[in-house]
Amino acid sequence: MTPILELKDIDYSYHTLDGETKALSGISFSLTKGEFAAVVGPSGCGKSTLLSLIDGLMKAERGELLMNGEPLTENSSKIGYMLQHDHLFEWRTVYRNVLLGAEISRQITPEIKKRAEEMLEQYGLKQFSRSKPSELSGGMRQRAALIRTLLMEPELLLLDEPFSALDYQTRLTVSDDIGQIIRKSGKTALLVTHDLSEAVSLADRVIVLTKRPATVARIVPITFDLAHDTPLVRRNAPEFKTYFNEIWKELNSDEPIADETL
Repeated sequence: MTPILELKDIDYSYHTLDGETKALSGISFSLTKGEFAAVVGPSGCGKSTLLSLIDGLMKAERGELLMNGEPLTENSSKIGYMLQHDHLFEWRTVYRNVLLGAEISRQITPEIKKRAEEMLEQYGLKQFSRSKPSELSGGMRQRAALIRTLLMEPELLLLDEPFSALDYQTRLTVSDDIGQIIRKSGKTALLVTHDLSEAVSLADRVIVLTKRPATVARIVPITFDLAHDTPLVRRNAPEFKTYFNEIWKELNSDEPIADETL
């Protein structure tokens, strides 16, 4: 089966008046259809840069980026990008914020409008569709941002620390909520996060990067023997701490394993 996304020996450097800074070196991995993968690594190692390359916002200096076996083009409509902040416009209602991507791409149709209304109802925001974003909680705003992204029916979702602006308790609930929505939609997703617990609770595989210039140190498959596999349920499973410590050790090979109270 052809991977939905494939990166082959990707290199990227930042260039300034002071010289060149190598950010990524020989990055290679692939994602299959319906897979949820997470990328973790030291701060500043180039995790978000990697998403920008995949989305076509930046261009790799070397290597290939393929989607369904074909070279990725700039601003591909097959890719949805969810950022750290929801970027909902206060002067627009929630419903009109959800339609923003379709408006920009000039794809507003009766079918798109109907699907937006259906998704708002499906994901518990119907009663707020005529409200302004300031009337929503942080978690509801992120859910609206996800609906806006899913409305365009992308094949691949890129998630750049989408829960980092939320407080800890809300973050747990929202990551569980959105993680389940993405699973049920059958979308392929690539999450960048600095939170190892978040990566283990959401992902099928965790891609561990080294410090800059980042290379792939290891790819850790994540499996749980659970009747009801959700991000919150995973956090209480016996395998959770084992995976957390395994990834922590990979990131901090010269430091003792942390004992996190979960």
